[in-house]
Amino acid sequence: MTLRNFRRQADAVRSIPLETVLTHWGAERDRRDRAQWRTERGPLSVTGAKFYNWYRNEGGGGAIDLVMHLGEMDAATAIRWLRQHLGSARAAASSTSACWQASSSSFSCGDAQTPLRGLRLPLANLAKLERVRRYLTEQRHVAASILEPLIDAGKVYADQRGNAVFLMVAGKPNRAIGAELRGTGARVWRGLAPGTSKDDGYFWIGVPGSQKIVLCESAIDAISCFQLHSTCICISTAGVRPDPPWLLPLIARGYHIYCGFDDDAPGNAASRQMITRHPSIQRLGPPDHDWNDALAANR
Repeated sequence: MTLRNFRRQADAVRSIPLETVLTHWGAERDRRDRAQWRTERGPLSVTGAKFYNWYRNEGGGGAIDLVMHLGEMDAATAIRWLRQHLGSARAAASSTSACWQASSSSFSCGDAQTPLRGLRLPLANLAKLERVRRYLTEQRHVAASILEPLIDAGKVYADQRGNAVFLMVAGKPNRAIGAELRGTGARVWRGLAPGTSKDDGYFWIGVPGSQKIVLCESAIDAISCFQLHSTCICISTAGVRPDPPWLLPLIARGYHIYCGFDDDAPGNAASRQMITRHPSIQRLGPPDHDWNDALAANR
């Protein structure tokens, strides 16, 4: 990155309100003193664009300094975090949603451009990101080389409860239409962000120029499948779905599509239904119960 581009990006995010940054970070505002915030690094005092951490005797001014302080990161990483979370000072002033914008690519699932009404994506919490990272790499065996680009692109993040959030998108600009959620604690839990419209889009990972698509039952399975078959595009159907509305347009574009649903009764039944409706689709069952089990067994 040139110095000129660095300064341009810094100028775009520097004046984001500190309150907006703290809210997205997952900090809690003191109910008795609105200038005080509780953070993972201790209580902060905020006055306009200035902040100070009395426990650590550290302070600064502006959104970049604040993110550098909260995340113990350098300026370039802080700018990237602000761009991914809030876009720019102007965008942050007009919207306080926690949507992380996914990076654009030439692969898309539709042409809809307008945001979904009623969608409430979970607030991102960078303090809980390491928990999600450990869960996916240690318990789910996802390679760091595959996970980190997803995190950097905002397609995977942590919410305030430490759940893993997998962004579902639609359209060429990859606008958010929802998210798959997966618990990272002892209790097995999965769900969708409120207002998610899984008929409009999906979580995906892969090589944008590939003509091969594998359909999987979950985002974790899609990531696992891609780790095992790195030359394809892997899509999550967010459940066993034999005929999601976005499937036919993909077939019409000439993609070679494979049904990679779980090797169990529901997965095999849905696969047969899908292939009956769309004979060009072929079955590519995981070599274990599901793709994540196959990934674990392949270690």
